[in-house]
Amino acid sequence: MEVSTPASRRIDARIDAAYGELPPQERRVADFLLEHLGDLAIFSAADISREAGVSKATVSRIFRKLGFESFSEVRDHVRELRHRGIPTTAPASSEDTEGLTVLERHEAQERENLSRVMAALEGGRLQQAVQLISDARRVVVVGLRNGFPLALHLRQQLTQIRGDVTLAPLPGQSLGEELAALGAEDLVIVLGFRRRPALFGRVVERVDAAEAGLLLIGDSTARPYAGRADAWIECSHHADGAFDSYAAAMSLISILSSGVLDARRTSGHRRISHISAAYEEMGELEDL
Repeated sequence: MEVSTPASRRIDARIDAAYGELPPQERRVADFLLEHLGDLAIFSAADISREAGVSKATVSRIFRKLGFESFSEVRDHVRELRHRGIPTTAPASSEDTEGLTVLERHEAQERENLSRVMAALEGGRLQQAVQLISDARRVVVVGLRNGFPLALHLRQQLTQIRGDVTLAPLPGQSLGEELAALGAEDLVIVLGFRRRPALFGRVVERVDAAEAGLLLIGDSTARPYAGRADAWIECSHHADGAFDSYAAAMSLISILSSGVLDARRTSGHRRISHISAAYEEMGELEDL
């Protein structure tokens, strides 16, 4: 019995479809695969055979039933899922083959992500992005799906420094309201990370057609849109676990905002002072 499903179908979905008809030994292999989707790269077919307590022939047989020719194909499939941003099970072992713990691996990956985004800002790119934000008549920050919380935070930081900073889309709204009146003096900051909605490309095209400025921030999968941007900052989000990390993106937001404050030093500090006074008058913040 082979699973007649499209080749693009996730391995866990294939297992779910076949599980009820698998004999007990093959179910043990299926259970092992589901529990180790995130770290299959450290296993061989012989390892799976040993860990599941079944023969190598049993392991090969279930691979074929699931539509794979070999374990190498299974690993390539799981890597592709991860590359597309689909969460897979986090590593089950507390230490890897190099003796690093989960926390140590996580820290190392975060350091690498941060180093990459800092390198991307060299050569005047940071100054270029800061100048675009500082000089624009109006700034629209667009974040879709994973980019939305980042866009929300960026807008919150920028609005403390300068006026006319809006977030799009707001809950219950479409993007058309915010993008309809764009002009050459405006800037749109678009944050786009993998597994973006199909609408993303149309947003970039709309900004381009309006001749507004475009600051594009995203991971490597957004690179095809970089040619339409006035400034492009690539921000790595790789993670050792199942879910992408946005720590480097948050750090980027911090340094961008600080740069804008420095560029608009007098008016920026005056605005911060007025906002702080409003907080106190309204009693909105805790006394620390």
